Order: sequence, then structure tokens, then C-alpha cells
Amino acid sequence: MIEIRRIGFAYNPTKEDAVPLSARATGWCAVRGIEAWTIASGDHDGLVRALPGTQVLVVLGGDGTFLRAASAVIEVDVPLVGVNLGKVGFLSKAETHELEPLLEKIKSGAYRLEPRMALRGAIHGPGSGAPRRTFVALNDVVVARGSLARMVRLEVDIGPSRLATFIADGLVVASPTGSTGYSFSAGGPILDPLSRNLVVSPIAAYLSAIRSVVVSPDQLVRCRVAEAHAALVSIDGYGDIPVSVGDVVTVAALQ
Repeated sequence: MIEIRRIGFAYNPTKEDAVPLSARATGWCAVRGIEAWTIASGDHDGLVRALPGTQVLVVLGGDGTFLRAASAVIEVDVPLVGVNLGKVGFLSKAETHELEPLLEKIKSGAYRLEPRMALRGAIHGPGSGAPRRTFVALNDVVVARGSLARMVRLEVDIGPSRLATFIADGLVVASPTGSTGYSFSAGGPILDPLSRNLVVSPIAAYLSAIRSVVVSPDQLVRCRVAEAHAALVSIDGYGDIPVSVGDVVTVAALQ
């Protein structure tokens, strides 16, 4: 069993209960001689700096808080677990009243690690060459219309083959972890969270026989914006990036 010496806590400062809960957590650690630190989940750079030497990151918040913390953990490989302060908490393993029992399990080694597949993505301009933006997501990558209620036309390829040209509100490419989120709302299946597949689902597609496709992790999903008044790429539900007609978004399993 690994001796737990340092625990990090990422919290959502906009949640009323998050600050007192983080104080409870660090107090629990102090009594047991465990070093602890707390940082707001939105402080990506701060989390990346604090994570080295940390043996577990406990996230105090909802799914959005968890996903923001996960973006830092992808850069610095540290196990993380969620304590739900949100409304749904699909990604959390415990509720607020279970905080101390959860920390006791971590301290005593009564846990197992679950490896989760993440997604790597890139945005390319109309021509060939290096991408102008790269990113990593735990849940999903969404290519969608902008604020105006006008559909977009998306040409979607899986590997060397054309899947379809969708006239839709957008497209969701989800990991197994993200299959319970936006992908599920768009009609996609729920996957075993420990599997290694991608789910490709159009959002409110017009006259399309294809609702959702499960894709091998060895394949590259390619989405070209063929027609749009405005379009955005959303990464794990935040960080909307404008894209233009002719731009290409690629998504694959993070190896």
C-alpha cells in the first residue's frame, strides 16, 4: 500500500458549500499529518504547478468542476476523484456527507484506480499543414452552430470513409466517460466507462438515418464545416472556439 502523504483539493468557488467543505477536508488531513492544498478548479496553471508530488486530487463540485480539474490531471498524471456539490454528479464517487469516509478509504488504500480514455483533438484550417489549435478532452468534443438558430452542414469521415454529411445543430464526439452526457442527450448509447471507443452522434440532424456510431479507438474522426452562418467547437462543455467554413476538426483517442 502506498502511504498517502499529500492530497490536493480542487473546488468550485461559486458553490456556496465548496469553501467550508474544502476547509473540512484540509482540517481532516492536518489532524492525520497529511499535507493538503486547495486551488480553484478554474485555475488550470495553478493546478498544474501544484500537482507534482500529489498522490490524489479530490474535486469538490459538480461535473463541470470535475472536467476543469481533469484538464490539469491530463497534463500531470495524478488520480482524481469527485465529491458532488452539483445537481447531477455523474462523474463523482461521493456526496458531501461522505467526504470523511472517502478520505479514510484513500488513506487506508481501500480503493482501485479506473483508467479512463481521453480524447485528443485539433482544429485545422481549410488547407493542409499543422493544426492551428490542439486540445484534450475527457468527456466530449462538440462542433455546433453558433448563437443563431441556423443549422450547419458538416461532412463527417471516420478513418478513410465518409460517414455522412449532416445538416444539423452540430456533432458530438464523446469518450466512454462522456457517453452519459451530451452524447446521450443527442441519442447516443451509454458505454462502459472503462472501454476504449468513441461515440459519434449528430445533434438534431435533419432527415438523417444515422443517429449514432460507435467507433474504434484506432480511427480518426474528421468533421469539416461545409456550410454555416457561425460555428463553434466546445471542449468538455466550455472554452468555445469559433470555426469557419472550410475548417476541419479532428478527434481521436488519446493513446
